[in-house]
Amino acid sequence: MRRDNRSLTRYRAHHEQLAELLLHHRPASVTDVNIQAGEDPVAVREVVLPLVHALRRNTPLGISVCLGSLEPRLYAELKAAGASVYIMKFEIADPSLYASMQAPGTAEQRIEHIRHLAANGWRVSSGFIAGLPGQTEKQLLANFTLAGELPLAGCSVSPFIPGDETPLSTSPIGDIDLTLNCMAALRLMRPDWVIPAVSALNIAEPGAGYQRGLRTGANLVTINLTPEGIRNDYLLYKRDRFIMTEERILAAIDSEGLTPSSQSLADFYGARKHTNGSSSPKVVANSDLASRVR
Repeated sequence: MRRDNRSLTRYRAHHEQLAELLLHHRPASVTDVNIQAGEDPVAVREVVLPLVHALRRNTPLGISVCLGSLEPRLYAELKAAGASVYIMKFEIADPSLYASMQAPGTAEQRIEHIRHLAANGWRVSSGFIAGLPGQTEKQLLANFTLAGELPLAGCSVSPFIPGDETPLSTSPIGDIDLTLNCMAALRLMRPDWVIPAVSALNIAEPGAGYQRGLRTGANLVTINLTPEGIRNDYLLYKRDRFIMTEERILAAIDSEGLTPSSQSLADFYGARKHTNGSSSPKVVANSDLASRVR
């Protein structure tokens, strides 16, 4: 998805198309919708906001968004429309490594946005990458320190996956055991956090990585509902992606002796004020509405 990749067709999905899919054809197990896009304010205004309004009017679904760094006004509009969870990964805690990877903005700006969101009523989930090329043990451990200092409701760990059309395409995939150990450490560090099993686990260890993530303490799973006509140009990880369908998700949950929760993330966070909440996996529909346009 990187902006210098000229082999992708850049697009913005239509909110009517996504609304039809999510209102009338979403899998029965879905409790939440996560709307994900590149850092594109136009897509936020023209696609995300109308979609969030439609979902809030017509469904009881929890709504989370993953839209990158935006202006405070857009954050406020999204929250007023009905979204309650914002996913903003800091990815790399070490500022020098962050800069060397040409990640969006600066590490300091990313952290500032996370703090702004939490201070304005959002439940914020973040995350980092394990096994980045050149990443030292000290730099990896810095991610735990930062995650513990930030006002987060959840945190993910993704194994590094070299993109086919990036300068790091020949780098090795992040070690699955290192990634799972990081997930386990987060779970021990914060038993109350929402920690997802990311689809990249099955790239790091085909056929078993995802289930091992659930075994390690993940309590959130995502079904990919991006329309097939645009899915191939939302190049997350690799062109040959492992698409998490409802069938695959439910089979993985069942194989680990777990039961899907019927509670949305918004309700889970609300209930957690009074109890420890449920450890059953929440099932989220993930819709990638726009490729990165920067």
